[in-house]
Amino acid sequence: MNKRPYFIRAEWDEEADVWVASSEDVPGLATESATLEGLIEKLKVMIPELLEANGEDVEQETAFEVFTRRFEIAHRAVV
Repeated sequence: MNKRPYFIRAEWDEEADVWVASSEDVPGLATESATLEGLIEKLKVMIPELLEANGEDVEQETAFEVFTRRFEIAHRAVV
């Protein structure tokens, strides 16, 4: 397995109502999914394919780490 994980950024797009993934480590990576779990499943397929398409040696297993970011607003309970 590759010794260093590829870093993936996943951000919530409130307007589109989807998680959007991008990465400086994986050239060409741009995908989205309605759920974070669905996004991760897509990444498991896309990352090795994109790395190979970019001429990198792809091993049997490729580690990646997903950093998520989602902004929300909390409201104080009305008493």
